[in-house]
Amino acid sequence: MRRFDRMERILDLDADRDCEEIYRLLSEYEFPWDITKALEFALFRTYAVPSIGRLLDRTGEFARCPQKRYDDTLMILYEIFHWGTGSDRGRAALEQLNAIHGRYRISNDDYLYTLSTFVVTPVRWIEQFGWRRLHPHEIKALTNTMRRMGEGMKISGVPDTYDEFARLFDDYERERFGFDVGGRRVADATLELFGSWYPSMLSPAVVRAARFLMDPHLLGAFGFPQVSRFGRKAAELGLRLRAQLIRVGPVRSDSRPAVPDPLTYPGGYRISELGPESFHRAQVRRHGPVCPVAP
Repeated sequence: MRRFDRMERILDLDADRDCEEIYRLLSEYEFPWDITKALEFALFRTYAVPSIGRLLDRTGEFARCPQKRYDDTLMILYEIFHWGTGSDRGRAALEQLNAIHGRYRISNDDYLYTLSTFVVTPVRWIEQFGWRRLHPHEIKALTNTMRRMGEGMKISGVPDTYDEFARLFDDYERERFGFDVGGRRVADATLELFGSWYPSMLSPAVVRAARFLMDPHLLGAFGFPQVSRFGRKAAELGLRLRAQLIRVGPVRSDSRPAVPDPLTYPGGYRISELGPESFHRAQVRRHGPVCPVAP
């Protein structure tokens, strides 16, 4: 397979009807690392909205078991995006996500903003650091995929286009970003988790590199010190060099999709097992043991 063959295949698909297939090709073959990192930063951004950061801190999940919290989110999203919102596994993952969120009072506005981060952050990340730019056809398919997830989450007022999502994203951050002690604790725990994936001598550098990639207004919302221009440029240059190496390197074959390898579930998992322990205890108290979804 040649470097741009898969892009040609994507352009032959319909951005409305086949949007989830296009997103799967983008996230599992064309830009697997980039989209994963972009979604990590997308979720990280939501902590800077006080109503979201405060709630996440109050659950205590980031303090008790940050790796499990990360893996549960990763795998629920993987089930939705890999299998599709209309599949049995995709619907089961959406139901699990809705059940977990249903325990808390979350405003529709916060849901909309979080959904917008899933649309805008990957597009802007790939624009800066991808080995190629996204075609408008691909951006439309990515947007439609997230719109389907928003519908599955019963979010009202979901934007129709990427440009509308981008306006919502920028306006919400300008109006709602602010410092909150709980949000800062969640941000610190998440950065510590990111660093824990590397040898201890590299961990501080990883945390610093993550901060070099944060917007000034995001750093300010968390009360983090602003980073040097030189450090930011160096981090960005490193990612652009990586993109150039990928562009001239071997192409991921159709037989090798990028599949997450969650540290919390080395032996595999069932969708019904994903989520906070407190959620599962409440489910058992309310309904008794639940028959899990088959793996």
